[in-house]
Amino acid sequence: QVQLVESGGGLVQPGGSLNLSCAASGFTFSSYSMYWYRQTPGKERELVASISSVGDNINYAGSVKGRFTISRDNAKKTVYLQMNSLKPEDTAVYYCNAKRYIYNYWGQGTQVTVSS
Repeated sequence: QVQLVESGGGLVQPGGSLNLSCAASGFTFSSYSMYWYRQTPGKERELVASISSVGDNINYAGSVKGRFTISRDNAKKTVYLQMNSLKPEDTAVYYCNAKRYIYNYWGQGTQVTVSS
């Protein structure tokens, strides 16, 4: 059974940091590219960051470049999103996504709220 379980969300003040984790099971994690998306009510889901299966190709949305860092540990079957210098506009539900060919898996999401 495929599972992606996000954790690490919460309430943080502007300028603060959070580290999201996404634990994978039920598929060959090391063969999949991994993605973090976010979504706010009434908006399209937005790609935040991506990392290739072996971690040698990383990309970020312009709005988070220089503040967020995506990484992965294939031995632990986990992908991370370190978020620094958080802004109120980073408030969203953050989703973990795994893709390989026709296979496309999603986590349930974790809420991140940036507010004073």
